[in-house]
Amino acid sequence: MNNRTTKLPEGKQSANPKSLHASRLTSHAALVIFAKAPIPGQVKTRLCPPLTPDEAATLHGSFVLDTLERTKLATTTLKLPCDRYLACTPSSTHVFFKIMEERHGVKVIDQVGEDLGARMHQAFETIFARGYRQVLIIGTDVPTVPLDHLKQALTMLEQHDLVLGPAQDGGYYLIGLKRPHPTLFRDIPWSTDQVLKLTQDKAATMGLKAALLELWRDVDTIADLQALIDANIADGKKPKNERTFSNRTAGVLETLAKRIRSRA
Repeated sequence: MNNRTTKLPEGKQSANPKSLHASRLTSHAALVIFAKAPIPGQVKTRLCPPLTPDEAATLHGSFVLDTLERTKLATTTLKLPCDRYLACTPSSTHVFFKIMEERHGVKVIDQVGEDLGARMHQAFETIFARGYRQVLIIGTDVPTVPLDHLKQALTMLEQHDLVLGPAQDGGYYLIGLKRPHPTLFRDIPWSTDQVLKLTQDKAATMGLKAALLELWRDVDTIADLQALIDANIADGKKPKNERTFSNRTAGVLETLAKRIRSRA
């Protein structure tokens, strides 16, 4: 994609609307946060039981808020050079997302596609069409991932075509590209331990130069949740200014830990 802006004589206007849009971008990079509305019965269903659908939705909603707050912090404190987008499902018109848009200064788009791969590819297509040269997509299931990983991903994209943040379950929690590659998202058995490997294999076949971030754990299963609960206990022993978890998520995890013990 050619993002160069051609200087025109005064009184002339470019016929390329993408160039006009690109000139209004605050950065050449975009960070797209994939999120579901916290609707009971539609999020974190693999945690039910022992969690109830309402509890799972509360936990998910707190993760979304954490991601929005932490990525905003990254763009200010860490000077992460990117614009933030929230890719929404079931719809960006859902009241939850409208509140997120207003309170957190994030642009919203819809997730479009029959499966996760199609939705991610469509998001890349949509954002690149707006003039960006680097695009990262992250989920909301990695509330403890260091913010510096985002900056590392953008740095890696300077010399690579693809950046992946590998998850312990065999998937990935982040993917970054410099232009759309639809083949990367086809014929992938999503939510399995083959996602990362097959994506890497496709990238190699396509001749893409790929880089990996540090391995991290997302939260999909009860074992993942228990590991997060343990991490929260350890985090609570640190000075307040060094803690990773928000007070909100720390409180949710403490409550869930008590309820899980009582149900056992």
